[in-house]
Amino acid sequence: MYVDSHCHLSFPELHGRIDDILGAMAAARVSRALCICTTLEEFPRVHALALAHDNLWATVGVHPDNEGVAEPTLDDLVTRAQLPRVLAIGETGLDYYRLNGRSVEDMAWQRARFRVHIEAARATGLPLVIHTRSAGEDTLAMLRAHGGSALRGVFHCFTETLDVAREAVALGFHVSFSGILTFGNADQLREVARWVPLERCLIETDSPYLAPVPFRGKTNSPAYVPYVAAKLAEVKGLPLADVARATTANFEALFGTPAVPLRG
Repeated sequence: MYVDSHCHLSFPELHGRIDDILGAMAAARVSRALCICTTLEEFPRVHALALAHDNLWATVGVHPDNEGVAEPTLDDLVTRAQLPRVLAIGETGLDYYRLNGRSVEDMAWQRARFRVHIEAARATGLPLVIHTRSAGEDTLAMLRAHGGSALRGVFHCFTETLDVAREAVALGFHVSFSGILTFGNADQLREVARWVPLERCLIETDSPYLAPVPFRGKTNSPAYVPYVAAKLAEVKGLPLADVARATTANFEALFGTPAVPLRG
């Protein structure tokens, strides 16, 4: 069985198709999915999905790239994190990919927001779901400065360097691979995946985005996460069953979820 550790089922491309998505997950032997929150405004939809389906869970957080949305306070995050079926803080982190004419110094608001999420993770004991793009060094520096030794979590949809992966693992974090791992131009990422210890690997879709080959360019779905697992197994030279079993166990250990029987 497989677990999709990061998807956006509350997004418009997927929210109206939940029954079909759950059926496709069962057919693909994807037993669970973690529904990721990207704004406080979105949280009620994300949480409702988790409450309505016993193989879906939720997070609470504000994506670093989102502007013009409610800015989370520590109390906002901690209060929502205590609700049933909320497993993690995030997604959060730093994103310098689209500066739009601004400098890294101008992104101090992102760093302030990230720090609030780190404080929420420390206050609740929940893992962090980290988004970092073109900002690996600053992300790591903030985790070192504000995180503490008990902090844990995952660098989701990893696209940074091997050095960043090494440091993330050294800090106790997991590394999650998405459909990008299957793309023809992702040789550097496959080198990272080859190095990351299997016991620190997770798999995800980040759906509705980044559908793996052979669905690239189409709307992604949690049912496609086995294709990510298959590429990870190929890269590591391991049986697919071993990768499926390990990434599922890693998800359970990090997020504290029990096993769930497949539907159908």
